[in-house]
Amino acid sequence: MSLPLVALVFMLSNAEQAKSYPRPELLIEPTDLAKEAAKGMRILDARGKGKYLDGHVPGGVWIDATTWARTFGDGADKAAWEARIGALGITPSTAVAIYDDNSSKDASRMWWILRYWGIRDVRLVNGGWRGYLQTGGPVDKSEVKPVATAPKLSPQRERLATKSRLMDLVNGGPGETQIVDTRSMGEFCGTEEHAKRNGAIPAAVHLEWSDTLDGKTGRFKSAEELGKILRAAGIDANKPAITYCQSGGRASVMAFALELMGTKDVSNYYKSWTEWGNDPQTPVIKPNEKK
Repeated sequence: MSLPLVALVFMLSNAEQAKSYPRPELLIEPTDLAKEAAKGMRILDARGKGKYLDGHVPGGVWIDATTWARTFGDGADKAAWEARIGALGITPSTAVAIYDDNSSKDASRMWWILRYWGIRDVRLVNGGWRGYLQTGGPVDKSEVKPVATAPKLSPQRERLATKSRLMDLVNGGPGETQIVDTRSMGEFCGTEEHAKRNGAIPAAVHLEWSDTLDGKTGRFKSAEELGKILRAAGIDANKPAITYCQSGGRASVMAFALELMGTKDVSNYYKSWTEWGNDPQTPVIKPNEKK
């Protein structure tokens, strides 16, 4: 059954918009999944296992996003990650596309972890599972079991920010590096409590992760819109940045958005406020909440 003209025009418009980003290759349109899968791209479904079994993109492989999020730690267990990533049939040269149904928060975390471990071509499906369903594409219910690989991974340690690096910045380290707090305004100002001490890292600017996305479609905002909100928040896409949140997930969305907008040196403080806010030695400020 052919797509309605309105839907076709909408999808063509989305494809044209995606080309306007400084790094459009980080995204993939839902309409391109079948074509890229036929070329060998590995499609990962980062939703819950039950949702995956109820229906997924044909050829899609389930990824246990919850376990991955919990076990990343400090990115030091290379052998364990070679086994996890290899079980998905992925090597550093495999092209990968990831989607979820959680406003790209889980998919972005998986994107960041794979990029940390040296997988070179990892893309997010723009609009996620919702975007795919809107294309009217086929849905498969069979579980895909890929042939395992034995990848030799090389951690990209510059992608991971640490507490000591943040402390150096706070104490007068590299002046161009921006610290971006991606949590809610209440968390940033310390009125929402999620640790023993609450507030923000000194010198951090605030931009909530969800502001990078269109609330209705779940797609990343246009390059023009992203440029405006970054500038309004005091963020320069041409300068290095470190993103943080509570535990690395929301910070991954912001890291992706910054790379999409051309930022070349972006790192994720993965342990984020869970570590910083529970350490009595780290400096914490409580900015005034914006009206």
